[in-house]
Amino acid sequence: MTSKPAPDQPRSPLTRERVLQQAARIADTGGLAALTMRALAQAMSVQPMSLYHHVSNKDDILDGLIDLVFSEVDVPDGAPGDWHAAMEQRAHDMRAALTRHPWAVGLMETRTSPGMANLRHHNATLGVLRRAGFSLAAAGHAYALLDSYVYGFALQEAGLPVGGPDSDPEVVEAMARSFSPDELPYLAEMAMDRAMQPGYSFGAEFDVGLGIILDGLARLLKQPASDC
Repeated sequence: MTSKPAPDQPRSPLTRERVLQQAARIADTGGLAALTMRALAQAMSVQPMSLYHHVSNKDDILDGLIDLVFSEVDVPDGAPGDWHAAMEQRAHDMRAALTRHPWAVGLMETRTSPGMANLRHHNATLGVLRRAGFSLAAAGHAYALLDSYVYGFALQEAGLPVGGPDSDPEVVEAMARSFSPDELPYLAEMAMDRAMQPGYSFGAEFDVGLGIILDGLARLLKQPASDC
């Protein structure tokens, strides 16, 4: 007795969320240059015209992708006295999201049609700072400084050689061999006595810099609004 072939599984209906999730996977793998309507349709096994029922165009996809990134970051919250911990957690969550989606760094502040996840995140972050006692100007300073640091660090990490110095000390060693220690003694010292030592992690620099920034913002919090 021969068994009958199993019926085909019904295809999941096409939705905006599914389209954006697939677009993110394509961008994660090949960068934004690989993300085209044709490539997206092919990856979803549909005709390109089917996508236009859920996204208007490439710009609509890019706006949606940024909102998708913000949706992966917990909305900051906390009592007025917990702003330091809230901003620290937000910075770590944002860095993790940008590590998963390195293409997002250059888009975060360039899109002109932000989605609700994006807007809620900004509103909640400002709310934490304002409830903690930051003046309006000081809250703006704090937000700009934190985002500049997080985005800049993520961009630097994304630009590291394949494997990076954390996982491939040979990258640093090759760089150190490209110059004479007598000519560039301080750079040689940093490479050989720090970056090439067991256990060194470039990523650990993130917490050091973040701590310095948060300590500085604590001093800003104490300044009169007129001095900010």
